[in-house]
Amino acid sequence: MRSSNPALNEKAFERARTGAAGAGATEAGWAAAQDAYAAPAYRGPVVGDDTMTVNGVAWASGALIVLVLAAGVFGWSSSSSSPDDLQIPGWLPIVAIGGLGVAILTIFKPNLARFTAPLYALLEGALLGAISKVYNDQYDGIVVQAIGLTVGVFLVMLFLFSTRIIRVTEKLRMGIVAATVGVMLVYVLSMVVNLFGGELPLLHDSSLMGIGISLVIVGIAAFNLLLDFDFVEKGVEAGAPKHVEWYAAFGLLVTLIWLYLELLRLLSKLQSRD
Repeated sequence: MRSSNPALNEKAFERARTGAAGAGATEAGWAAAQDAYAAPAYRGPVVGDDTMTVNGVAWASGALIVLVLAAGVFGWSSSSSSPDDLQIPGWLPIVAIGGLGVAILTIFKPNLARFTAPLYALLEGALLGAISKVYNDQYDGIVVQAIGLTVGVFLVMLFLFSTRIIRVTEKLRMGIVAATVGVMLVYVLSMVVNLFGGELPLLHDSSLMGIGISLVIVGIAAFNLLLDFDFVEKGVEAGAPKHVEWYAAFGLLVTLIWLYLELLRLLSKLQSRD
């Protein structure tokens, strides 16, 4: 299975396999797990004390979200800005770089996810809190709207996935991956242009085209949730090691943070037209 989320893709199981020797994983067991992981139909989870479960992922995800919210309160209270005076905390770039570094470490060392994922949640929570404060000072109430929409989109995509209204086929995966890579390339281009004092107008302005682009990006982020759910389902079926629960929760958090930020951007564009 391929996922556009760099934390949740077919290489994740190979990395987890490397770090699972202490959990008693064998070569034959992992060969069988890989066969189950590639199977088109869900045949039921392999349950064990040392294996990944849906409940385990849910608990890990809940813990990470609590950490994000707690750190978000700190980031919010540490920021001071007004509609006429935007002030970004001096520690914001350090936290952003730190969060990126921890994310990269987690992707390459998934067996450390139970330690690195909480740290990532704290760093990203502080970052999101500060960013949210700036947005909210500009557009009162926008943060509550963005959080509500993020929860709503998550529940809708979970329903569509669990009821198989939308099935995660190979073609769908390839489409989501291609679209996400395209968005990432646009982000990189935007950063390069910003370094030279410019900006990509269609990405940031509140024109109808700019709003349309934001809607498309929100949709791509939402569809990435389907790939995250599929990763969890296939991991449980494959009997992945217990530590993969935290790794899957980390990957899901990455997508949710992206979705939330894109919804903030979209809502700010819509409100700026009022």
